Amino acid sequence: MKRIWKTGVMALALATPMAAQAQLTDAERAAVLARLPADNGSDRADATRGKIAEIPGGLIRTPDGTTVWDAGAFDFLKAETAPASVHPSLWRHAQLNHIHGLFEIVPGKIWQVRGYDLAVMTIIAGKTGWIVIDPLLTEEAAAAAMALTESKIGKRPISAVLFSHSHADHFGGVGGIISADEVKKRKIPIVAPHGFAEEAVSENVLAGNTMTRRSAYMFGTALAPSAEGRVDNGLGTGLSVGTTGYLAPNMLIGPEGGLKTIDGVRFDFMDAAGTEAPAEFLFYLPDFKVLHTTEVSVKTLHNILTLRGAQVRDALRWSKIIDNALVKWGDDAEIQIASHNWPTWGQPRVAAYLENQRDAYRYVHDRTLGRANAGMTLHEVADGIAEPSAQQQTFASRGYYGTVNHNMKATYQRYFGWWDGIPANFNPVPPVAAAKGYVELAGGADALLAAGRKAQGAGNHRWAAELLNHLVFADPANAAAKAALADSYEALGFAAESAVWRNYYLAGAATLRGTELPRSGASTQSRSFISAIPTAEFFDALATRFAAERSGNMRAKINFILPDTNETLGIIVNGDVEIPRYGATLANANATVTLNRKDFDAIVLGETDFPKLMQSGAMKIDGDSALFLRWLMLHPPFDSGFAVVTP
Repeated sequence: MKRIWKTGVMALALATPMAAQAQLTDAERAAVLARLPADNGSDRADATRGKIAEIPGGLIRTPDGTTVWDAGAFDFLKAETAPASVHPSLWRHAQLNHIHGLFEIVPGKIWQVRGYDLAVMTIIAGKTGWIVIDPLLTEEAAAAAMALTESKIGKRPISAVLFSHSHADHFGGVGGIISADEVKKRKIPIVAPHGFAEEAVSENVLAGNTMTRRSAYMFGTALAPSAEGRVDNGLGTGLSVGTTGYLAPNMLIGPEGGLKTIDGVRFDFMDAAGTEAPAEFLFYLPDFKVLHTTEVSVKTLHNILTLRGAQVRDALRWSKIIDNALVKWGDDAEIQIASHNWPTWGQPRVAAYLENQRDAYRYVHDRTLGRANAGMTLHEVADGIAEPSAQQQTFASRGYYGTVNHNMKATYQRYFGWWDGIPANFNPVPPVAAAKGYVELAGGADALLAAGRKAQGAGNHRWAAELLNHLVFADPANAAAKAALADSYEALGFAAESAVWRNYYLAGAATLRGTELPRSGASTQSRSFISAIPTAEFFDALATRFAAERSGNMRAKINFILPDTNETLGIIVNGDVEIPRYGATLANANATVTLNRKDFDAIVLGETDFPKLMQSGAMKIDGDSALFLRWLMLHPPFDSGFAVVTP
């Protein structure tokens, strides 16, 4: 069987066109393993070192029996040898992420809880209580993690909480370990990087519907844990399912970073904004010689642009921040921990780890610019690129989450935008119209299907997927085309070293075979999270839903008054656009709407709606109420389950 290797994915030749047969043979497995770094067992030693206890069965449930986390569902990973349906490198990585429990990092001083969410929670013994770093995604998972911790090392009050950066899996569970009232009463420091509040609550507001939908594919939430389904997510086994909350920081670390003492523990902070997150820091604990690299350096190459979507990150700055940490602390740090994956012990190993991570991001940046400046286009810069020496030397920078392939494309996008410079691609034919043209060019649906099957038989699933995708977009009802495309997606998924590539391919195959993916995210947002979203951003997001084509060239002015937060906002409807002006009260408004912000939040949470508020008297409209209601009807909700792998 022929083997075709490309960065980030391996396409396998098939003895039969059915993708269920597309599994690694012994010879292919040996060839893959020959490409990988030597495994001396140090990662497993690091991942198991200091283990004290674990949650029985790895099962976390709510009082009503709802499953929040089930580590036991991934016990199939205990098999020593990777099955034929999983890339051996990914299998190894998933096994290490599956090791769960409470771990002692520095005797009597620092612990971590790993394996009960995508992120890792770190606990430090402060002078008066526990300092908690990154309290996971959901309140239920965080509460269980803290209960495990205190059952083994003692119960103390929470004396400080640190949010390392502005992604929800590092702050959403805070309500499970401490309440807002207790923070206020005891004046507990809630520490975060500058810009945290704005980024934490706004990153996914405007583009949230699409990001959430694509996240279901990226994280494989519809895939059952199994050797033929979801095995890992790169940063961890998966996402907990529960309540995502929010607490506003009351202590911000500025761009200058520097030494701060928090409950008797010295933290030396370094700003890392604009790397993995728009607001992020990393820090060194000089009293313990521990470097916490947050999510700037974890045990995988990260994303310059995630498959779910986000703003493109800066690979060059990312590399420089890691180098700054290496220069400042590399000679002293004896332990490296992070917000995902497992620690590294020993000063030489910590320094080597940082060098390797630095080089991986620098390679992505410089090779992209080098190839682009030599005339290569968006897809050419990443295709056929040599595997970087950083990935050949160690597993820690391999592409389990981000890949060299899609990170180079993202870096190209950062500098040159969406267009590759080719005139034919400046204004291409939309996918459905193009697909119909390809079907006609191929000589009909049967001929194109045959061409796709021929490519599968030759092991060229990338080409097969491109051909068959045209056929599906030309005729979404063509069951044979969908089945064939699903076969290639499955083959590509089984061969992927990247967990998220695997998830996306396999979720795509499942969709084509009729499995309905969840229409919501992995967690439910709480009132504390919703209430933290700035009012101005709420109305900006509302404006993206304005159905201008149905407005009849509406011209209107509408004021909103929110008495409980003492806020005002005016909306100008100007034909085909809607302009919110935060803090304004528009003169000669057609209508003025008065309601409390808490009631507005209840609408977002689905607890009520505008008609109910009007009937109850909680909402008042002065002026042209009919115009307001007509305007309101011009904001239909987005379809949270829109098609991704079909038109």
